[in-house]
Amino acid sequence: MNKVLTFFKESYAELKKVVWPSRQEVVSSTWVVIISITIFAIVLGLVDFLLILGMDLIF
Repeated sequence: MNKVLTFFKESYAELKKVVWPSRQEVVSSTWVVIISITIFAIVLGLVDFLLILGMDLIF
């Protein structure tokens, strides 16, 4: 039981050390992720489309 209490005390102490990002940082990072995913999806869709065209020409 002592180990469990020690674990929670140490976990709480570590959470006090965490530097949480501001709302502006979170929103900015979210936009970067959304734009990156969109670009990646477009590139993959284009590659898929070109591969399908190539397969249709071969077969």
